[in-house]
Amino acid sequence: MTDDVIFRRRALADGVTDSEIRHARNSGRLVRVATGAYVSDEYFAGLDAPALHRVRIAAALQSRPPGVVVSHASAALLHGMDLGDISLERVHLTRNHASGGGRTSGVHVHATPFDADEVVTLGGLPVTAPARTVVDAARISTFDQAVVLGDSALHRRLVTTQEILDAVGRAGPRKGIATARRAAGFLDGRSESPGESLSRIRIRRHGLPSPELQHVLRDGSGAFLGRVDFFWAGSGVVGEFDGMGKYGVDGSQAAVAVHREKLREDAIRDAGYEVVRWTWRDLFDFATVKARYERACARSGHRR
Repeated sequence: MTDDVIFRRRALADGVTDSEIRHARNSGRLVRVATGAYVSDEYFAGLDAPALHRVRIAAALQSRPPGVVVSHASAALLHGMDLGDISLERVHLTRNHASGGGRTSGVHVHATPFDADEVVTLGGLPVTAPARTVVDAARISTFDQAVVLGDSALHRRLVTTQEILDAVGRAGPRKGIATARRAAGFLDGRSESPGESLSRIRIRRHGLPSPELQHVLRDGSGAFLGRVDFFWAGSGVVGEFDGMGKYGVDGSQAAVAVHREKLREDAIRDAGYEVVRWTWRDLFDFATVKARYERACARSGHRR
């Protein structure tokens, strides 16, 4: 990663002048990605938001003294956790002190003590360990964001629920710990996507019964029907979140996948179950999903 970043300090030490750097920037051959850090225009063109943030992480560490570690959402990105709609506007770093933090337009340095076992190395960079990362990110996020990130950490087996709870306990009365504690008690690694995590939150907020997650359905003869996102056994209702990309990106492949999914749903209905589906848009108006669920319960031959 750092091989693709040109740091002003190193360039000057190698004999490049500020005038040459300015000329390269003015001509468009160099793009500034952080204070004193540049990449080529070709390299910059190939960077999506997460990749650009990784470059900015490397640049931010170069200008800090030893002992500063990548943390919060920046650490979550490096661990491969789902960030949902958490902003990547700033790089988050933590220094092992009780004071002395600060922020600029591009970097937020947190001043929070940490133990040696709360830091790991990823790609040569010092990064807060998964449990500490989940809790730190949750403390400065909304409940929805904290659950999306924490669920993904559990689903990817980067951390255990107990490790997260222990990290919450070690954090003490830090700012935002109430949100982290509440999220930690709600996390479930069986959620396989941000949409499924948000669906669980909406289900609870709208007073629906708690469903079984990733439930395997079989017909009367024991034949496999499918594994469903949500299942309300008492009412015989299946819930499915239809996220973007669920059916592939290629047109012909998508058509085949949609047809296969229809046959799967037909088999589930033939076995006596009702199916309720919802999309990303429905997550912002979940009352409509609740109404669908209630109508499905009324149609179902199972006892509610």
